[in-house]
Amino acid sequence: MYIQLMTDGGADIPKHLTDALDIKVVPLYLHFRDGEYKTGVTIDLKTFYKKLAESDELPRSSAPSPNDFYDAYKQVDPDTPILMLSISKGLSTTYKNAVMGKNMLLEQEPDRQIEVINSKTASCGLALLLHEAKSKMDEHYTFEQLVEHLYERVEQTNTLFVLKKLENLIRGGRLDRVKGTIAKTLNIKPLMRGSEEGTIEVTEKVRGEKKSIRRFVEQIGEYTKNFEDKIITMTHCNAEDRARKVLTDIRDKYPFKDAYLTDMGPLIATYAAEGGLVISFFKT
Repeated sequence: MYIQLMTDGGADIPKHLTDALDIKVVPLYLHFRDGEYKTGVTIDLKTFYKKLAESDELPRSSAPSPNDFYDAYKQVDPDTPILMLSISKGLSTTYKNAVMGKNMLLEQEPDRQIEVINSKTASCGLALLLHEAKSKMDEHYTFEQLVEHLYERVEQTNTLFVLKKLENLIRGGRLDRVKGTIAKTLNIKPLMRGSEEGTIEVTEKVRGEKKSIRRFVEQIGEYTKNFEDKIITMTHCNAEDRARKVLTDIRDKYPFKDAYLTDMGPLIATYAAEGGLVISFFKT
């Protein structure tokens, strides 16, 4: 059975994976001073990074509307089940709007099969879950089996963050200006993770760039084992060389079966700032 996989603009997926899975992405909106843009449609990453560097204000982001999701679902063949993996509802109203769009379509076409899952993650965490969906579809899981399996996998997903700069967190109001200035002065680098509720929480504050990366890598072994059976996904904010170096360090220490690396999309990159890294892997 063919199952249509869908996600939203909060996901950062390597192009070869998107192509292999025929994933439909419902874009989010970015609001700069000069207007509104649809991620991946009316603004690409290169332009986004350029505008971000040139602007003295961070762009605002907004979720796709219920009607955006309705339109996306409507384009799928009515006989094809849809599995929509949404960015964490702890970070965005996207999940809520995806469910509303589903309900709008089901009022007209009640026989449709559509499941919207709150991933409780973002960025490469969604890529990890989509890769898992593909592997189970290759094993001929039914739609019901796939949905059940992914709900379980959501609870086993670990997403870790490390930032190189704090400017955007401060500018965006996500970090108190006074505390942020002190942290910058002391060269403090926050390590963060996705919480069980799907929000982002600071787990440690490490002094110095090298120590923060070393601790970022060390943490992986505290969260999971049996690396030979797992893949790891990573995204970076305009820092491919840095990301490849850290990913090499990770794979030298932990023998993951495979790894995927891609650019961080606008939603997370807006706050992560240049040099920010995100990794995702399963706990079990």
